[in-house]
Amino acid sequence: MQVLIEIFRNIGIRDILDMAIVAFVFYKLYMLIRETRAEQLIKGILVLLFATQLSEWFQLHAINWILRNTMTVGLIALLIVFQPELRRALEYIGRTKFLTKSIVDIEHEEIKVMVEEIIEAVGSLSRQKIGALLVLEKNTGLNEVVETGTPLNAQISRGLLINIFMPNTPLHDGAVVIRKTKILAAGCFLPLTDNNHLSKELGTRHRAGIGMTERSDAIVVIVSEETGAISVADNGKLTRFLDLNALNALLTNGFKPDENKQWQFLKLKWRHKK
Repeated sequence: MQVLIEIFRNIGIRDILDMAIVAFVFYKLYMLIRETRAEQLIKGILVLLFATQLSEWFQLHAINWILRNTMTVGLIALLIVFQPELRRALEYIGRTKFLTKSIVDIEHEEIKVMVEEIIEAVGSLSRQKIGALLVLEKNTGLNEVVETGTPLNAQISRGLLINIFMPNTPLHDGAVVIRKTKILAAGCFLPLTDNNHLSKELGTRHRAGIGMTERSDAIVVIVSEETGAISVADNGKLTRFLDLNALNALLTNGFKPDENKQWQFLKLKWRHKK
């Protein structure tokens, strides 16, 4: 007790301010990464650190050596694997949103922009009966598909999407790959589905969309050139004849960041009471 009392006696205003700043920074960092893959990454690192310390305490030399070397090589590998997330986090901090918003909040905004631009473009293409194939990347990287097309790395916009799929243009015959608010490439080739039980009415565009979702967690939006009908392929399944409202709901739900369902229920319940 005397040691604790002595510590508290020696704490000054500067020490309190120092601890408050550190606590605030850690809190904002947590808010920045909450409900993202980075949160799970940190949990995994903490488990490895704890296991490493346990192996040292119990003198499990072989396990300790493996864990220590894994941590050394693994940290470098993680920086490479999570390079997009780290870059985005630094961009958010640079845009001064670090103090007000988390990655999940900003992801909501990006998804809203992406869905709005796609809805407008798909609606126009459908009315003109212009065929289109849009691959929307989720967690599985699609660099192999991007490499088969023409790199664009352009900000998503309805005008650009419509222009890409206009007949007789160089990039219209292929798929567009979209990552959040970026059009990565156009004129990309997709793998065809191996499913032999599909309707014979479905052409190459629909079969390519289904095949893409069988090999990744991407969502593919398809506009039929013959009828202008809008379809969505997801998880190897095709949903056809969608209107723009149904497409909006499907894309919004498909890209919604993971959140605590119980917390969502409490928020809805509170809103109803209010």
